[in-house]
Amino acid sequence: MSSLAPTLQAFFTQRLVGQRQASPHTIAAYRDTFRLLLGFASHKTGRSPAQLNLDDLDAPLIGAFLDNLETQRGNAVSTRNVRLAAVHSLFRFAALLHPEHAAVIQRVLAIPPKRTDQALVSFLTGPEIDALLASPDRTGWIGRRDRTLLAVAIQTGLRVSELIGLSCQDVSLRTGAHLRCQGKGRKERCTPLTAATVAVLRVWLQERQGEPTDPLFPTSRGGPLSRDAVERLLAKYAALAEHACPSLHGKRLSPHVLRHTSAMQLLQAGVDTTVIALWLGHETIRTTQIYLHADLRLKERALARTAPPRLAPGRYRPPDSLLAFLERL
Repeated sequence: MSSLAPTLQAFFTQRLVGQRQASPHTIAAYRDTFRLLLGFASHKTGRSPAQLNLDDLDAPLIGAFLDNLETQRGNAVSTRNVRLAAVHSLFRFAALLHPEHAAVIQRVLAIPPKRTDQALVSFLTGPEIDALLASPDRTGWIGRRDRTLLAVAIQTGLRVSELIGLSCQDVSLRTGAHLRCQGKGRKERCTPLTAATVAVLRVWLQERQGEPTDPLFPTSRGGPLSRDAVERLLAKYAALAEHACPSLHGKRLSPHVLRHTSAMQLLQAGVDTTVIALWLGHETIRTTQIYLHADLRLKERALARTAPPRLAPGRYRPPDSLLAFLERL
């Protein structure tokens, strides 16, 4: 066994789990990165992953791996940058254990992330929200569950992992109704609920009849919903809602679009961005700035408050007859 194998094992057990106490999602993301990288390196070198050395994972090979992600696997630049961040994290850890490989490690750490285009966030308008919430068939148990899930997602702006991780005991419908969840970075936060969402949740909990630790939105077998299940149900109801709201046609909906919708509703209601950052559980307020760029009505209101410049219409006319002659040439 080479030096790479124990280093990689120590990286996961000591650094990620023992020191950083990384979440299962982070560990899974890093695991998938190194599965891909070791498979690519094994194909290039002809050696099994257990026989690879740190020197085999040099800067040219890492660069070729990143190019392969984009050209062969069709990954976006953002995904490429996430994979590179995982590689950088491993090599910073390896630098402490293997100073003899400092030159190789330094060249890998010098590989920069690619710059990406910052697209405007996608969100739902009022009519689109109404059409989406009206699409589930409330005559069935699944339809009532899905309508409650969509209403909670749009009003609270929870991440999909936070949404499917809710249990019945995380809902408080007494005075000061709110949801309690553990978000990204193990930050626990409470999100207040509107009267309409409280009414929907109260009816659902009466029907749900679950134990306090049971999932708030279970499958038909009682287990928690998966990310894929939420994405599929959202795609199904978006297709149904297109008939009532044609503007949904061609708009790609994802659980994160519902999160963006919640943020835009708060912003359009005049809520300060610092409060929105707390509401969504953002690490820094800079993350919340994307919603300022997406809100056209906010920009239009700002434009209405400005004094337009006094522009006189008409064509340019030279003030001198000689200049007028030259202009006509």
